[in-house]
Amino acid sequence: MQELDLLRTFLEVHRSGSITAAARALGVSQPSVSERVARLEGELGTTLFVRSTRGATATADGDRLAARIADPVDRLREVWMHPGDGPIETVRVGGAGDVIASRVIPALASLPAQGVRLEFTLGLAGDLLTRLVGGELDLVVSSVRTPGRGIRYRGLVDEEFVLVGAPSLARTIDDDRLLEDGAAALLHLPLVAYDADLSIIRRYWRSQFGHRPANELAMIVPDLRGILAAVIAGAGISALPRYLAEPAIGSGSVVVLHRPDEAPINTLHLAIPDAPPGPATARVIDVLTERARQWDVF
Repeated sequence: MQELDLLRTFLEVHRSGSITAAARALGVSQPSVSERVARLEGELGTTLFVRSTRGATATADGDRLAARIADPVDRLREVWMHPGDGPIETVRVGGAGDVIASRVIPALASLPAQGVRLEFTLGLAGDLLTRLVGGELDLVVSSVRTPGRGIRYRGLVDEEFVLVGAPSLARTIDDDRLLEDGAAALLHLPLVAYDADLSIIRRYWRSQFGHRPANELAMIVPDLRGILAAVIAGAGISALPRYLAEPAIGSGSVVVLHRPDEAPINTLHLAIPDAPPGPATARVIDVLTERARQWDVF
């Protein structure tokens, strides 16, 4: 079982980002953890971590190794420790309904058959992150980061946002004015927003036009799929991830209203408590991180 111990130790360091935290989770000394990692690096002939006073940061080879071995090592460890047991544990995942439905559930669909029970909570990022800190959730998929609350973040995917509207609304825009003063050319069009703070649209306006939108707010829909439906119906315009809007763009149901030289990008993060995760939670983290590399980014 020496090889399994080496790989398990490597995974604990990779997941916690710290030799000290890994040693605490494994119940061994820090020198023992360092020795195991060094032995594995020697056997593989590569550097898996860059050590510093702030912790252990995985190299590209380290990230690739973690993605390859995490699932089988976790399953072997559970079989070794709990032969014949039922589900390992329930993993409680929070996120916006649209992200959970379109991104997270398809990525994790195979885990229940492997003994991981998934429980999803839908809501706004601020509320979900508060519940994560309070121990009510194990993970949160969020585009919002609130540092300094006992949470660490792992980037999953960069999403490109596009400003879209129904063709009937697009025809009311003066193209020449749009080139000269985009915000003014769009001012007559109502907005469909995710929340009252215009969080997504506000970010688009500020990145492209330098200020918050002054348009009338027509509708608030805390689900990107609902926003797309409202835009298709002609209720107003909105900024949406391209992967979500692309089918409607392709069919002509909506039109891209503004084409910036550099598209606005929003990063989707995985929020994880500072405490080392349990085996099933760690497996969810690894699967999501690996599958996110395959998500379409337009």
